[in-house]
Amino acid sequence: MTSVASRPLRVEKGLVHKHDAGQVLLAGLERLGQDEFLIAADWTDTAGLGDGAVLLTETIRQTFPLLSHAGYGVPFGHRLAWSEYRYTLNLPSLRENGIGGRPDLHIRCYDVIRRRERVTGLSLHVTVVRDGVQLATAHTRFTIQPPAIYDRLRGARGDAHRMLELARSRPLPPPVAGAGVGEEFRDVVLSPTDAPDRWQLRVDTHHPLYFDHPGDHAPGILLLEAAKQAVRTLRHPRVGVAEAMETVFHRYVELDSPCWVDAQLLPDDQLGRARFLVTMHQEGRLCFTALVSVANQEQAPEQARPAAG
Repeated sequence: MTSVASRPLRVEKGLVHKHDAGQVLLAGLERLGQDEFLIAADWTDTAGLGDGAVLLTETIRQTFPLLSHAGYGVPFGHRLAWSEYRYTLNLPSLRENGIGGRPDLHIRCYDVIRRRERVTGLSLHVTVVRDGVQLATAHTRFTIQPPAIYDRLRGARGDAHRMLELARSRPLPPPVAGAGVGEEFRDVVLSPTDAPDRWQLRVDTHHPLYFDHPGDHAPGILLLEAAKQAVRTLRHPRVGVAEAMETVFHRYVELDSPCWVDAQLLPDDQLGRARFLVTMHQEGRLCFTALVSVANQEQAPEQARPAAG
């Protein structure tokens, strides 16, 4: 059923579907039980990965292929699709000690679906701990499709090189004013429209994180970043941190058609945090939804402060 014994396994870039070894955030995998794992992460060099939410999300995203291939024997070439994702940051700890070090991800897999003895779906509960302190918790689910099924479902839009050529044949729309976002120019993933609460998704297919390798659709982490930037832009000049987010991936966001991002303020959540609903539509269809809770604190965690370990 699986290929990982109880001994630790080193993580190579192919196991997390990255071409750039410098972007690999996972350092080791150990099986603790049939569906329980301990994954060592390395946050000692995280330049270009934004704030704690982006770093956490990319770290967890890399666990999908690692667990699929090394934990459940899924062959390379199978396609992984995000279904849902939610996280909560422990902001006091992140502010006190910064973002860095070598945290551990304690992962429990459940609702494991198998067809013909092959895993086709997984849910994960993730607890991120560094030096005995919990940094975050997350829940996510993804599905796994064999190449033949994926190709049949995607049709012509499943050709990554063709889709990238189509995307690059159109001018990249201008970025939204940086004052409301705060990222480097290349990291802005929204383009302004005539409405203050609507943007066009800005998909830079040359971005080193989002398109480290060819893809036939906009990656999930780009959609999550767009939701965060939409909230920050809508709140400008007020600042805050996306302390928690609950998302659903309804369908792929394609590269050959504009995607529209809308955000609206909702009543505060149960903890008194400002809450926003972000939706993304393409060709008249809902592709993505996110509920974003913004912490009242004004200071964001420091990026990549060296930490013990």
